[in-house]
Amino acid sequence: MPAAMRPWYRVTWLLLLILALFTVVFPLLDIAGTARSGMPSDHTAAYRALAGTGFPGIQPAGPTRYIRQLEYGYALHELTFALLFAVIVAIPLRTGQRWAWLACWLPLIATIGYTVTLARFRTPAYSLIPDVAIPVLLLAQAPRFWGRDAQVVPAR
Repeated sequence: MPAAMRPWYRVTWLLLLILALFTVVFPLLDIAGTARSGMPSDHTAAYRALAGTGFPGIQPAGPTRYIRQLEYGYALHELTFALLFAVIVAIPLRTGQRWAWLACWLPLIATIGYTVTLARFRTPAYSLIPDVAIPVLLLAQAPRFWGRDAQVVPAR
């Protein structure tokens, strides 16, 4: 059985794909939360800690409108990179392209950045999942790309 088809690699790849799809869902939830109350629910504790007061909700003008626009922009930015991560995991990582394995480390910039800037103001347990799971799952895949099971697959 070729290395790319071994059950261990298939399971870890599938877990990475599920994780990547979750990273697509979270910005969509942020967009919905921003539309509903002006700010995603996972950002309200950070706002309260930094501003010293609760978020006042949707208002037609002023700072809350600005914050609402920032939240939309942040969510769309996050969604863009989440979709890119999901596509890289779904196609080139599955086919064994080394560049895809390297590229899959990049989302850690966003996930750890979120944990450090926003999640630290509340229980960050769910934000730590990708911070830990991405490196663990990629390291589990490493022999497939760099070790004894490595098969160089040309980029298509």
